[in-house]
Amino acid sequence: MTADLTLMKIDIGICTYRRPALRDTLESLFKLTVPQGVSLRLIVADNDAMPSASDLVESLRAQSPFPILYVHCPKSNISIARNACLTSADADFLAFIDDDETATQEWLAALYQTARQTGAEAVLGPVRALYGADSAAWMRNGDFHSTMPVWVDGRIITGYTCNTLLDMRSPLVIGRRFALALGQSGGEDTHFFSQLTESGGRIEFAEDALVLEPVPVSRASFLWLAKRRFRSGQTHGRIVAAKNGGAKPFPKALIAATKAGYCGAIAAAFTLMPVKRNRYALRGALHVGAVMGMLGVREIRQYGAAEAA
Repeated sequence: MTADLTLMKIDIGICTYRRPALRDTLESLFKLTVPQGVSLRLIVADNDAMPSASDLVESLRAQSPFPILYVHCPKSNISIARNACLTSADADFLAFIDDDETATQEWLAALYQTARQTGAEAVLGPVRALYGADSAAWMRNGDFHSTMPVWVDGRIITGYTCNTLLDMRSPLVIGRRFALALGQSGGEDTHFFSQLTESGGRIEFAEDALVLEPVPVSRASFLWLAKRRFRSGQTHGRIVAAKNGGAKPFPKALIAATKAGYCGAIAAAFTLMPVKRNRYALRGALHVGAVMGMLGVREIRQYGAAEAA
């Protein structure tokens, strides 16, 4: 039987590193509503030194309605895994979802519909955090772990890979790769999407393209959130410094330091209101990270072996 050349092809990339939750991710993808005229394939990029996800993938092949390509990329560097998905993709579109998330049934259809309607190079969807009963009340009430785009002057200027669809036909996407230097600290997705929009690419938002992410105990703490915000600030600061050579970043670093001080003062004023207090404190951590990034302080390691430990 010959392949139907009229079908639009979509690959879904799942980068994984020693996560048993990969099973739940894959099983949720098996239940996806497939848009009319679309064929799907799954790409699992295993970033562990040993092919630890291979047996799980093999055990699920029989129940998968879609072909699965398993790629072993053993360097404990998330950028290498993401780039393996980009390199292995031979589709019109490539979606990314994390190995600790589950997709809702209409997730991919919503991303694809927005991509077709807007012609954007990338489409983002929301990630809703699922908190355990033992997580802190301030964390649940403030919903600090969910992920949404940030609009600046009405535009989305950067993005994330936990819920996205890339148009692989676009000249602005073809050949683009994630920075290997950020593959253990994180921020490789911010860098990737910032470079995309600076090159003239557009990012749109699909509100109904929802994925769900349980918050494990290891991440249900103020310290984990602070480290993540600090690292995000470092990435932003590094990007700013790269655009402004010499002493040019220093005025921006001073502004970020002033913002950090302001956030600290407001957090102190809201001592008895934990949601507002922690929100401002975490924003302050972001600005401190930005200062460190502009000054060239190396990013903290967050992924691969560092995260597993």
